[in-house]
Amino acid sequence: MYAIVTTGGKQYKVATDDVLNVEKIEGEVGDKVELPVIFLNDGKKIITDPAKLAKAKVTAEIVEQFKGKKQLVFKFHKRKRYRRLQGHRQQLTRLKITKVQATSRAKKSTAEAEAPAAE
Repeated sequence: MYAIVTTGGKQYKVATDDVLNVEKIEGEVGDKVELPVIFLNDGKKIITDPAKLAKAKVTAEIVEQFKGKKQLVFKFHKRKRYRRLQGHRQQLTRLKITKVQATSRAKKSTAEAEAPAAE
């Protein structure tokens, strides 16, 4: 079973016990976070209906808050002696997916279960 979740403006394919780096999510190490599901595949059927996906859950645990590698931003105009160099390190969060839960099935009410027995 796997799901596609969205966080930080990006989409990630996740399954149970996956570890991934995403843009910073507020929280402390060990906190549980729920990620919004936009696609779910349980091996037998694919769920894309937003009403059913609202019941689906992907739970993750924050493993680490860290900075990514330095990204260089270099601006250059040829023949104008214009050069600008800047560096940037993105704040990231490492998540471990603990549970991918599909939609829960609704239980039959007692009135529906007793109706055929009355006939």
